[in-house]
Amino acid sequence: MIEINEKSISRKESITVGFLYSNARDRFKLKSYNDSADFERKIYDQNLHRPGLALAGFVDLFSYSRVQVFGNTEMRYLAQLTAEKQYECLKRIFSFNIPCIILTNDNEPFEILTSLAAESKVPLFGSPFSTTKLVYLISDFLEDQFATRVSLHGSFVDVYGVGILFIGKSGIGKSEVALDLIERGHRLVADDVIILTKKGQGILMGTGTSLNKHFIEIRGLGILDVERVFGIRAIRYQKRLEIIVELELWNDKSEYTRTGLEDMTVSILDVEVPYVKLPILAGKNITVISEVISLNYLLKHYGYDAAKVFQSRLAERLNNKKIEDNRGIDYFEHDYE
Repeated sequence: MIEINEKSISRKESITVGFLYSNARDRFKLKSYNDSADFERKIYDQNLHRPGLALAGFVDLFSYSRVQVFGNTEMRYLAQLTAEKQYECLKRIFSFNIPCIILTNDNEPFEILTSLAAESKVPLFGSPFSTTKLVYLISDFLEDQFATRVSLHGSFVDVYGVGILFIGKSGIGKSEVALDLIERGHRLVADDVIILTKKGQGILMGTGTSLNKHFIEIRGLGILDVERVFGIRAIRYQKRLEIIVELELWNDKSEYTRTGLEDMTVSILDVEVPYVKLPILAGKNITVISEVISLNYLLKHYGYDAAKVFQSRLAERLNNKKIEDNRGIDYFEHDYE
């Protein structure tokens, strides 16, 4: 079973505005209006704020520690003010330690806004995206940065669109199973160190580190670059974790499910993930079984549970005392179709 210690769990407390700009500049088409600003300012909150009330004078509940977004509403409000009133409103905003300001909808900054931003060394950006779209995109980006993460040891593979994480003792054959699945047309997400990030409620996204991404270690052979050997079709950069398969050598004292009626789960970052304990025996094809685990998961996802269907048929037969056919087996007499 997975053991998670406190050292393996991490969460960023803050990021710099410079980090946001360098990583989101091209993606969100951000333009900087004052490159001499303090890009070391910290962002502590994944949420964004529109300072409409603060501009109007109510600052009691001003969320100044968040990224400030000026959309059409804020810009048109400022546009209808006199220069003196604009200065008063914006000076009030810049009196707080705000991380940065982003203008949306291709709005150009007023001269007073540019001047006060430069004076306060507050980074000022612009984007052609609408306010709704930009808020969604940057909120999603910041959620990734501030999300709780845990690192686990295993092999993570996309099998028929289902993210399966293989775990087990060192040397049990996790990487070999992953390699066999890749050769059969499935896709490697990461091997050895897997980073799981909690996204929203009930979603864990897995990826590799920048160092080991798409490299796989096969004992007796060495390090392989899966992308170079098998091509771009054999990899993906991230995948939702949907099943955990623990590989272990057959143990007479261990209990293994026979019917599949009881769904086993394991909790990771308070997310319950389906769990399968798979014993390894000589001649057992773990690769094919892994594919069937994935297909069976998809069937359950779409509402068909084979174990429950069989249980229902068995119960119906036991409750039906009438013997319908003395032979007990229905078959074609002469194998006619």
